[in-house]
Amino acid sequence: MLKWVIGSSLRYRFLVIAFAAGLMFFGVQQLRHTPIDVFPEFAPPRVEVQTPSLGLSATEVESLVTIPLEQSLAGIPGLDELRSKSVEGLSSVLLIFDRGTDLLTARQLVSERIAIIAPTLPTWSSPPFMIQPLSSTSRVMKIGLTSEDPELDLIDMSMVSYWTIRARLLRVPGVANVPIWGERLEMLQVQIDPERLRQNAVTIDAVMNVTAEALDAGLLQYSEGHVIGTGGWIEDDGTRLSVQHVPPIVNAEDLASLPIRNLRGETI
Repeated sequence: MLKWVIGSSLRYRFLVIAFAAGLMFFGVQQLRHTPIDVFPEFAPPRVEVQTPSLGLSATEVESLVTIPLEQSLAGIPGLDELRSKSVEGLSSVLLIFDRGTDLLTARQLVSERIAIIAPTLPTWSSPPFMIQPLSSTSRVMKIGLTSEDPELDLIDMSMVSYWTIRARLLRVPGVANVPIWGERLEMLQVQIDPERLRQNAVTIDAVMNVTAEALDAGLLQYSEGHVIGTGGWIEDDGTRLSVQHVPPIVNAEDLASLPIRNLRGETI
């Protein structure tokens, strides 16, 4: 049979060539109208939850943020694998679901679990959030920033990458997310000197309470500074004058001059 097929193909080779050319022509015509992706989605549905935790080491992120999230997200219907990665200042939890699981349903279930566990996480951690869905190709590019300028430190590079580079990359068509790892955002911090605290009989809790109550966005939820104050208005003879709330602490010098104890030695 095979010998007959080969012999007939050689004998009627012009017909075989014409038939092959016709198949190629109609095949190319069909490809122009076929809804096919360049990279087929072969990977199972996956949801990634990230939690920025500035100021925490990798060990603290693992014990205080990643492990509680894993315990809360475990047991979701259709969950196949649960992976996590804890680095300095960031927790990443990856959930891989069974093939055929609806991605929107999976994200809804994860969102409900996050809403339950988020209030129990440390107050200095940002709320957990789900990043945009990724294709099977995952992240297509990773960029590292270095500087030979000694005056440009890690905080300066972080601010440039966050406000300039990240904003421009998100404007590129097709870019869904631009995560930043190891960033150091510019912020006011209180550096405690244990020796001076001992000499003045001041505790660390007193420093934290006074600092939190003096700011408009303190980290301690029980402090008065945790709630941003409102200005309101004053009405007189049909005239309404708005009251603007001016924050007392704007720069590092204002924070450095904040008193902790009064003249009587009492903690403020």
